[in-house]
Amino acid sequence: MHIISIKMLRGFWQKHPEAEKVLREWHSVMEHVEFRDFNHVREFFNSADYVPPYTIFDIGGNNYRLVVIVRYRFKKVFVHQVMTHREYDNWNKLYRKGKG
Repeated sequence: MHIISIKMLRGFWQKHPEAEKVLREWHSVMEHVEFRDFNHVREFFNSADYVPPYTIFDIGGNNYRLVVIVRYRFKKVFVHQVMTHREYDNWNKLYRKGKG
């Protein structure tokens, strides 16, 4: 899969250095597997959730959330947000109200 954009991941781990290792691991798996669909993603990341249009990953022992849009047909993953758990809770409240 082609990840767009590692720059967002890098920016996050520069602010949260403890997240670098787990984000790099996630990136490596996503980059080397051609996922067919969300069920295939769950085989590798069993805590992933799908909330249309987003796939949400719990990263780093539930400390971080990675929100992406996956286009399986085109083998592309668009990073939408990388957040701490607290930031995700705030984003999720806005998303549910239609503002996220």
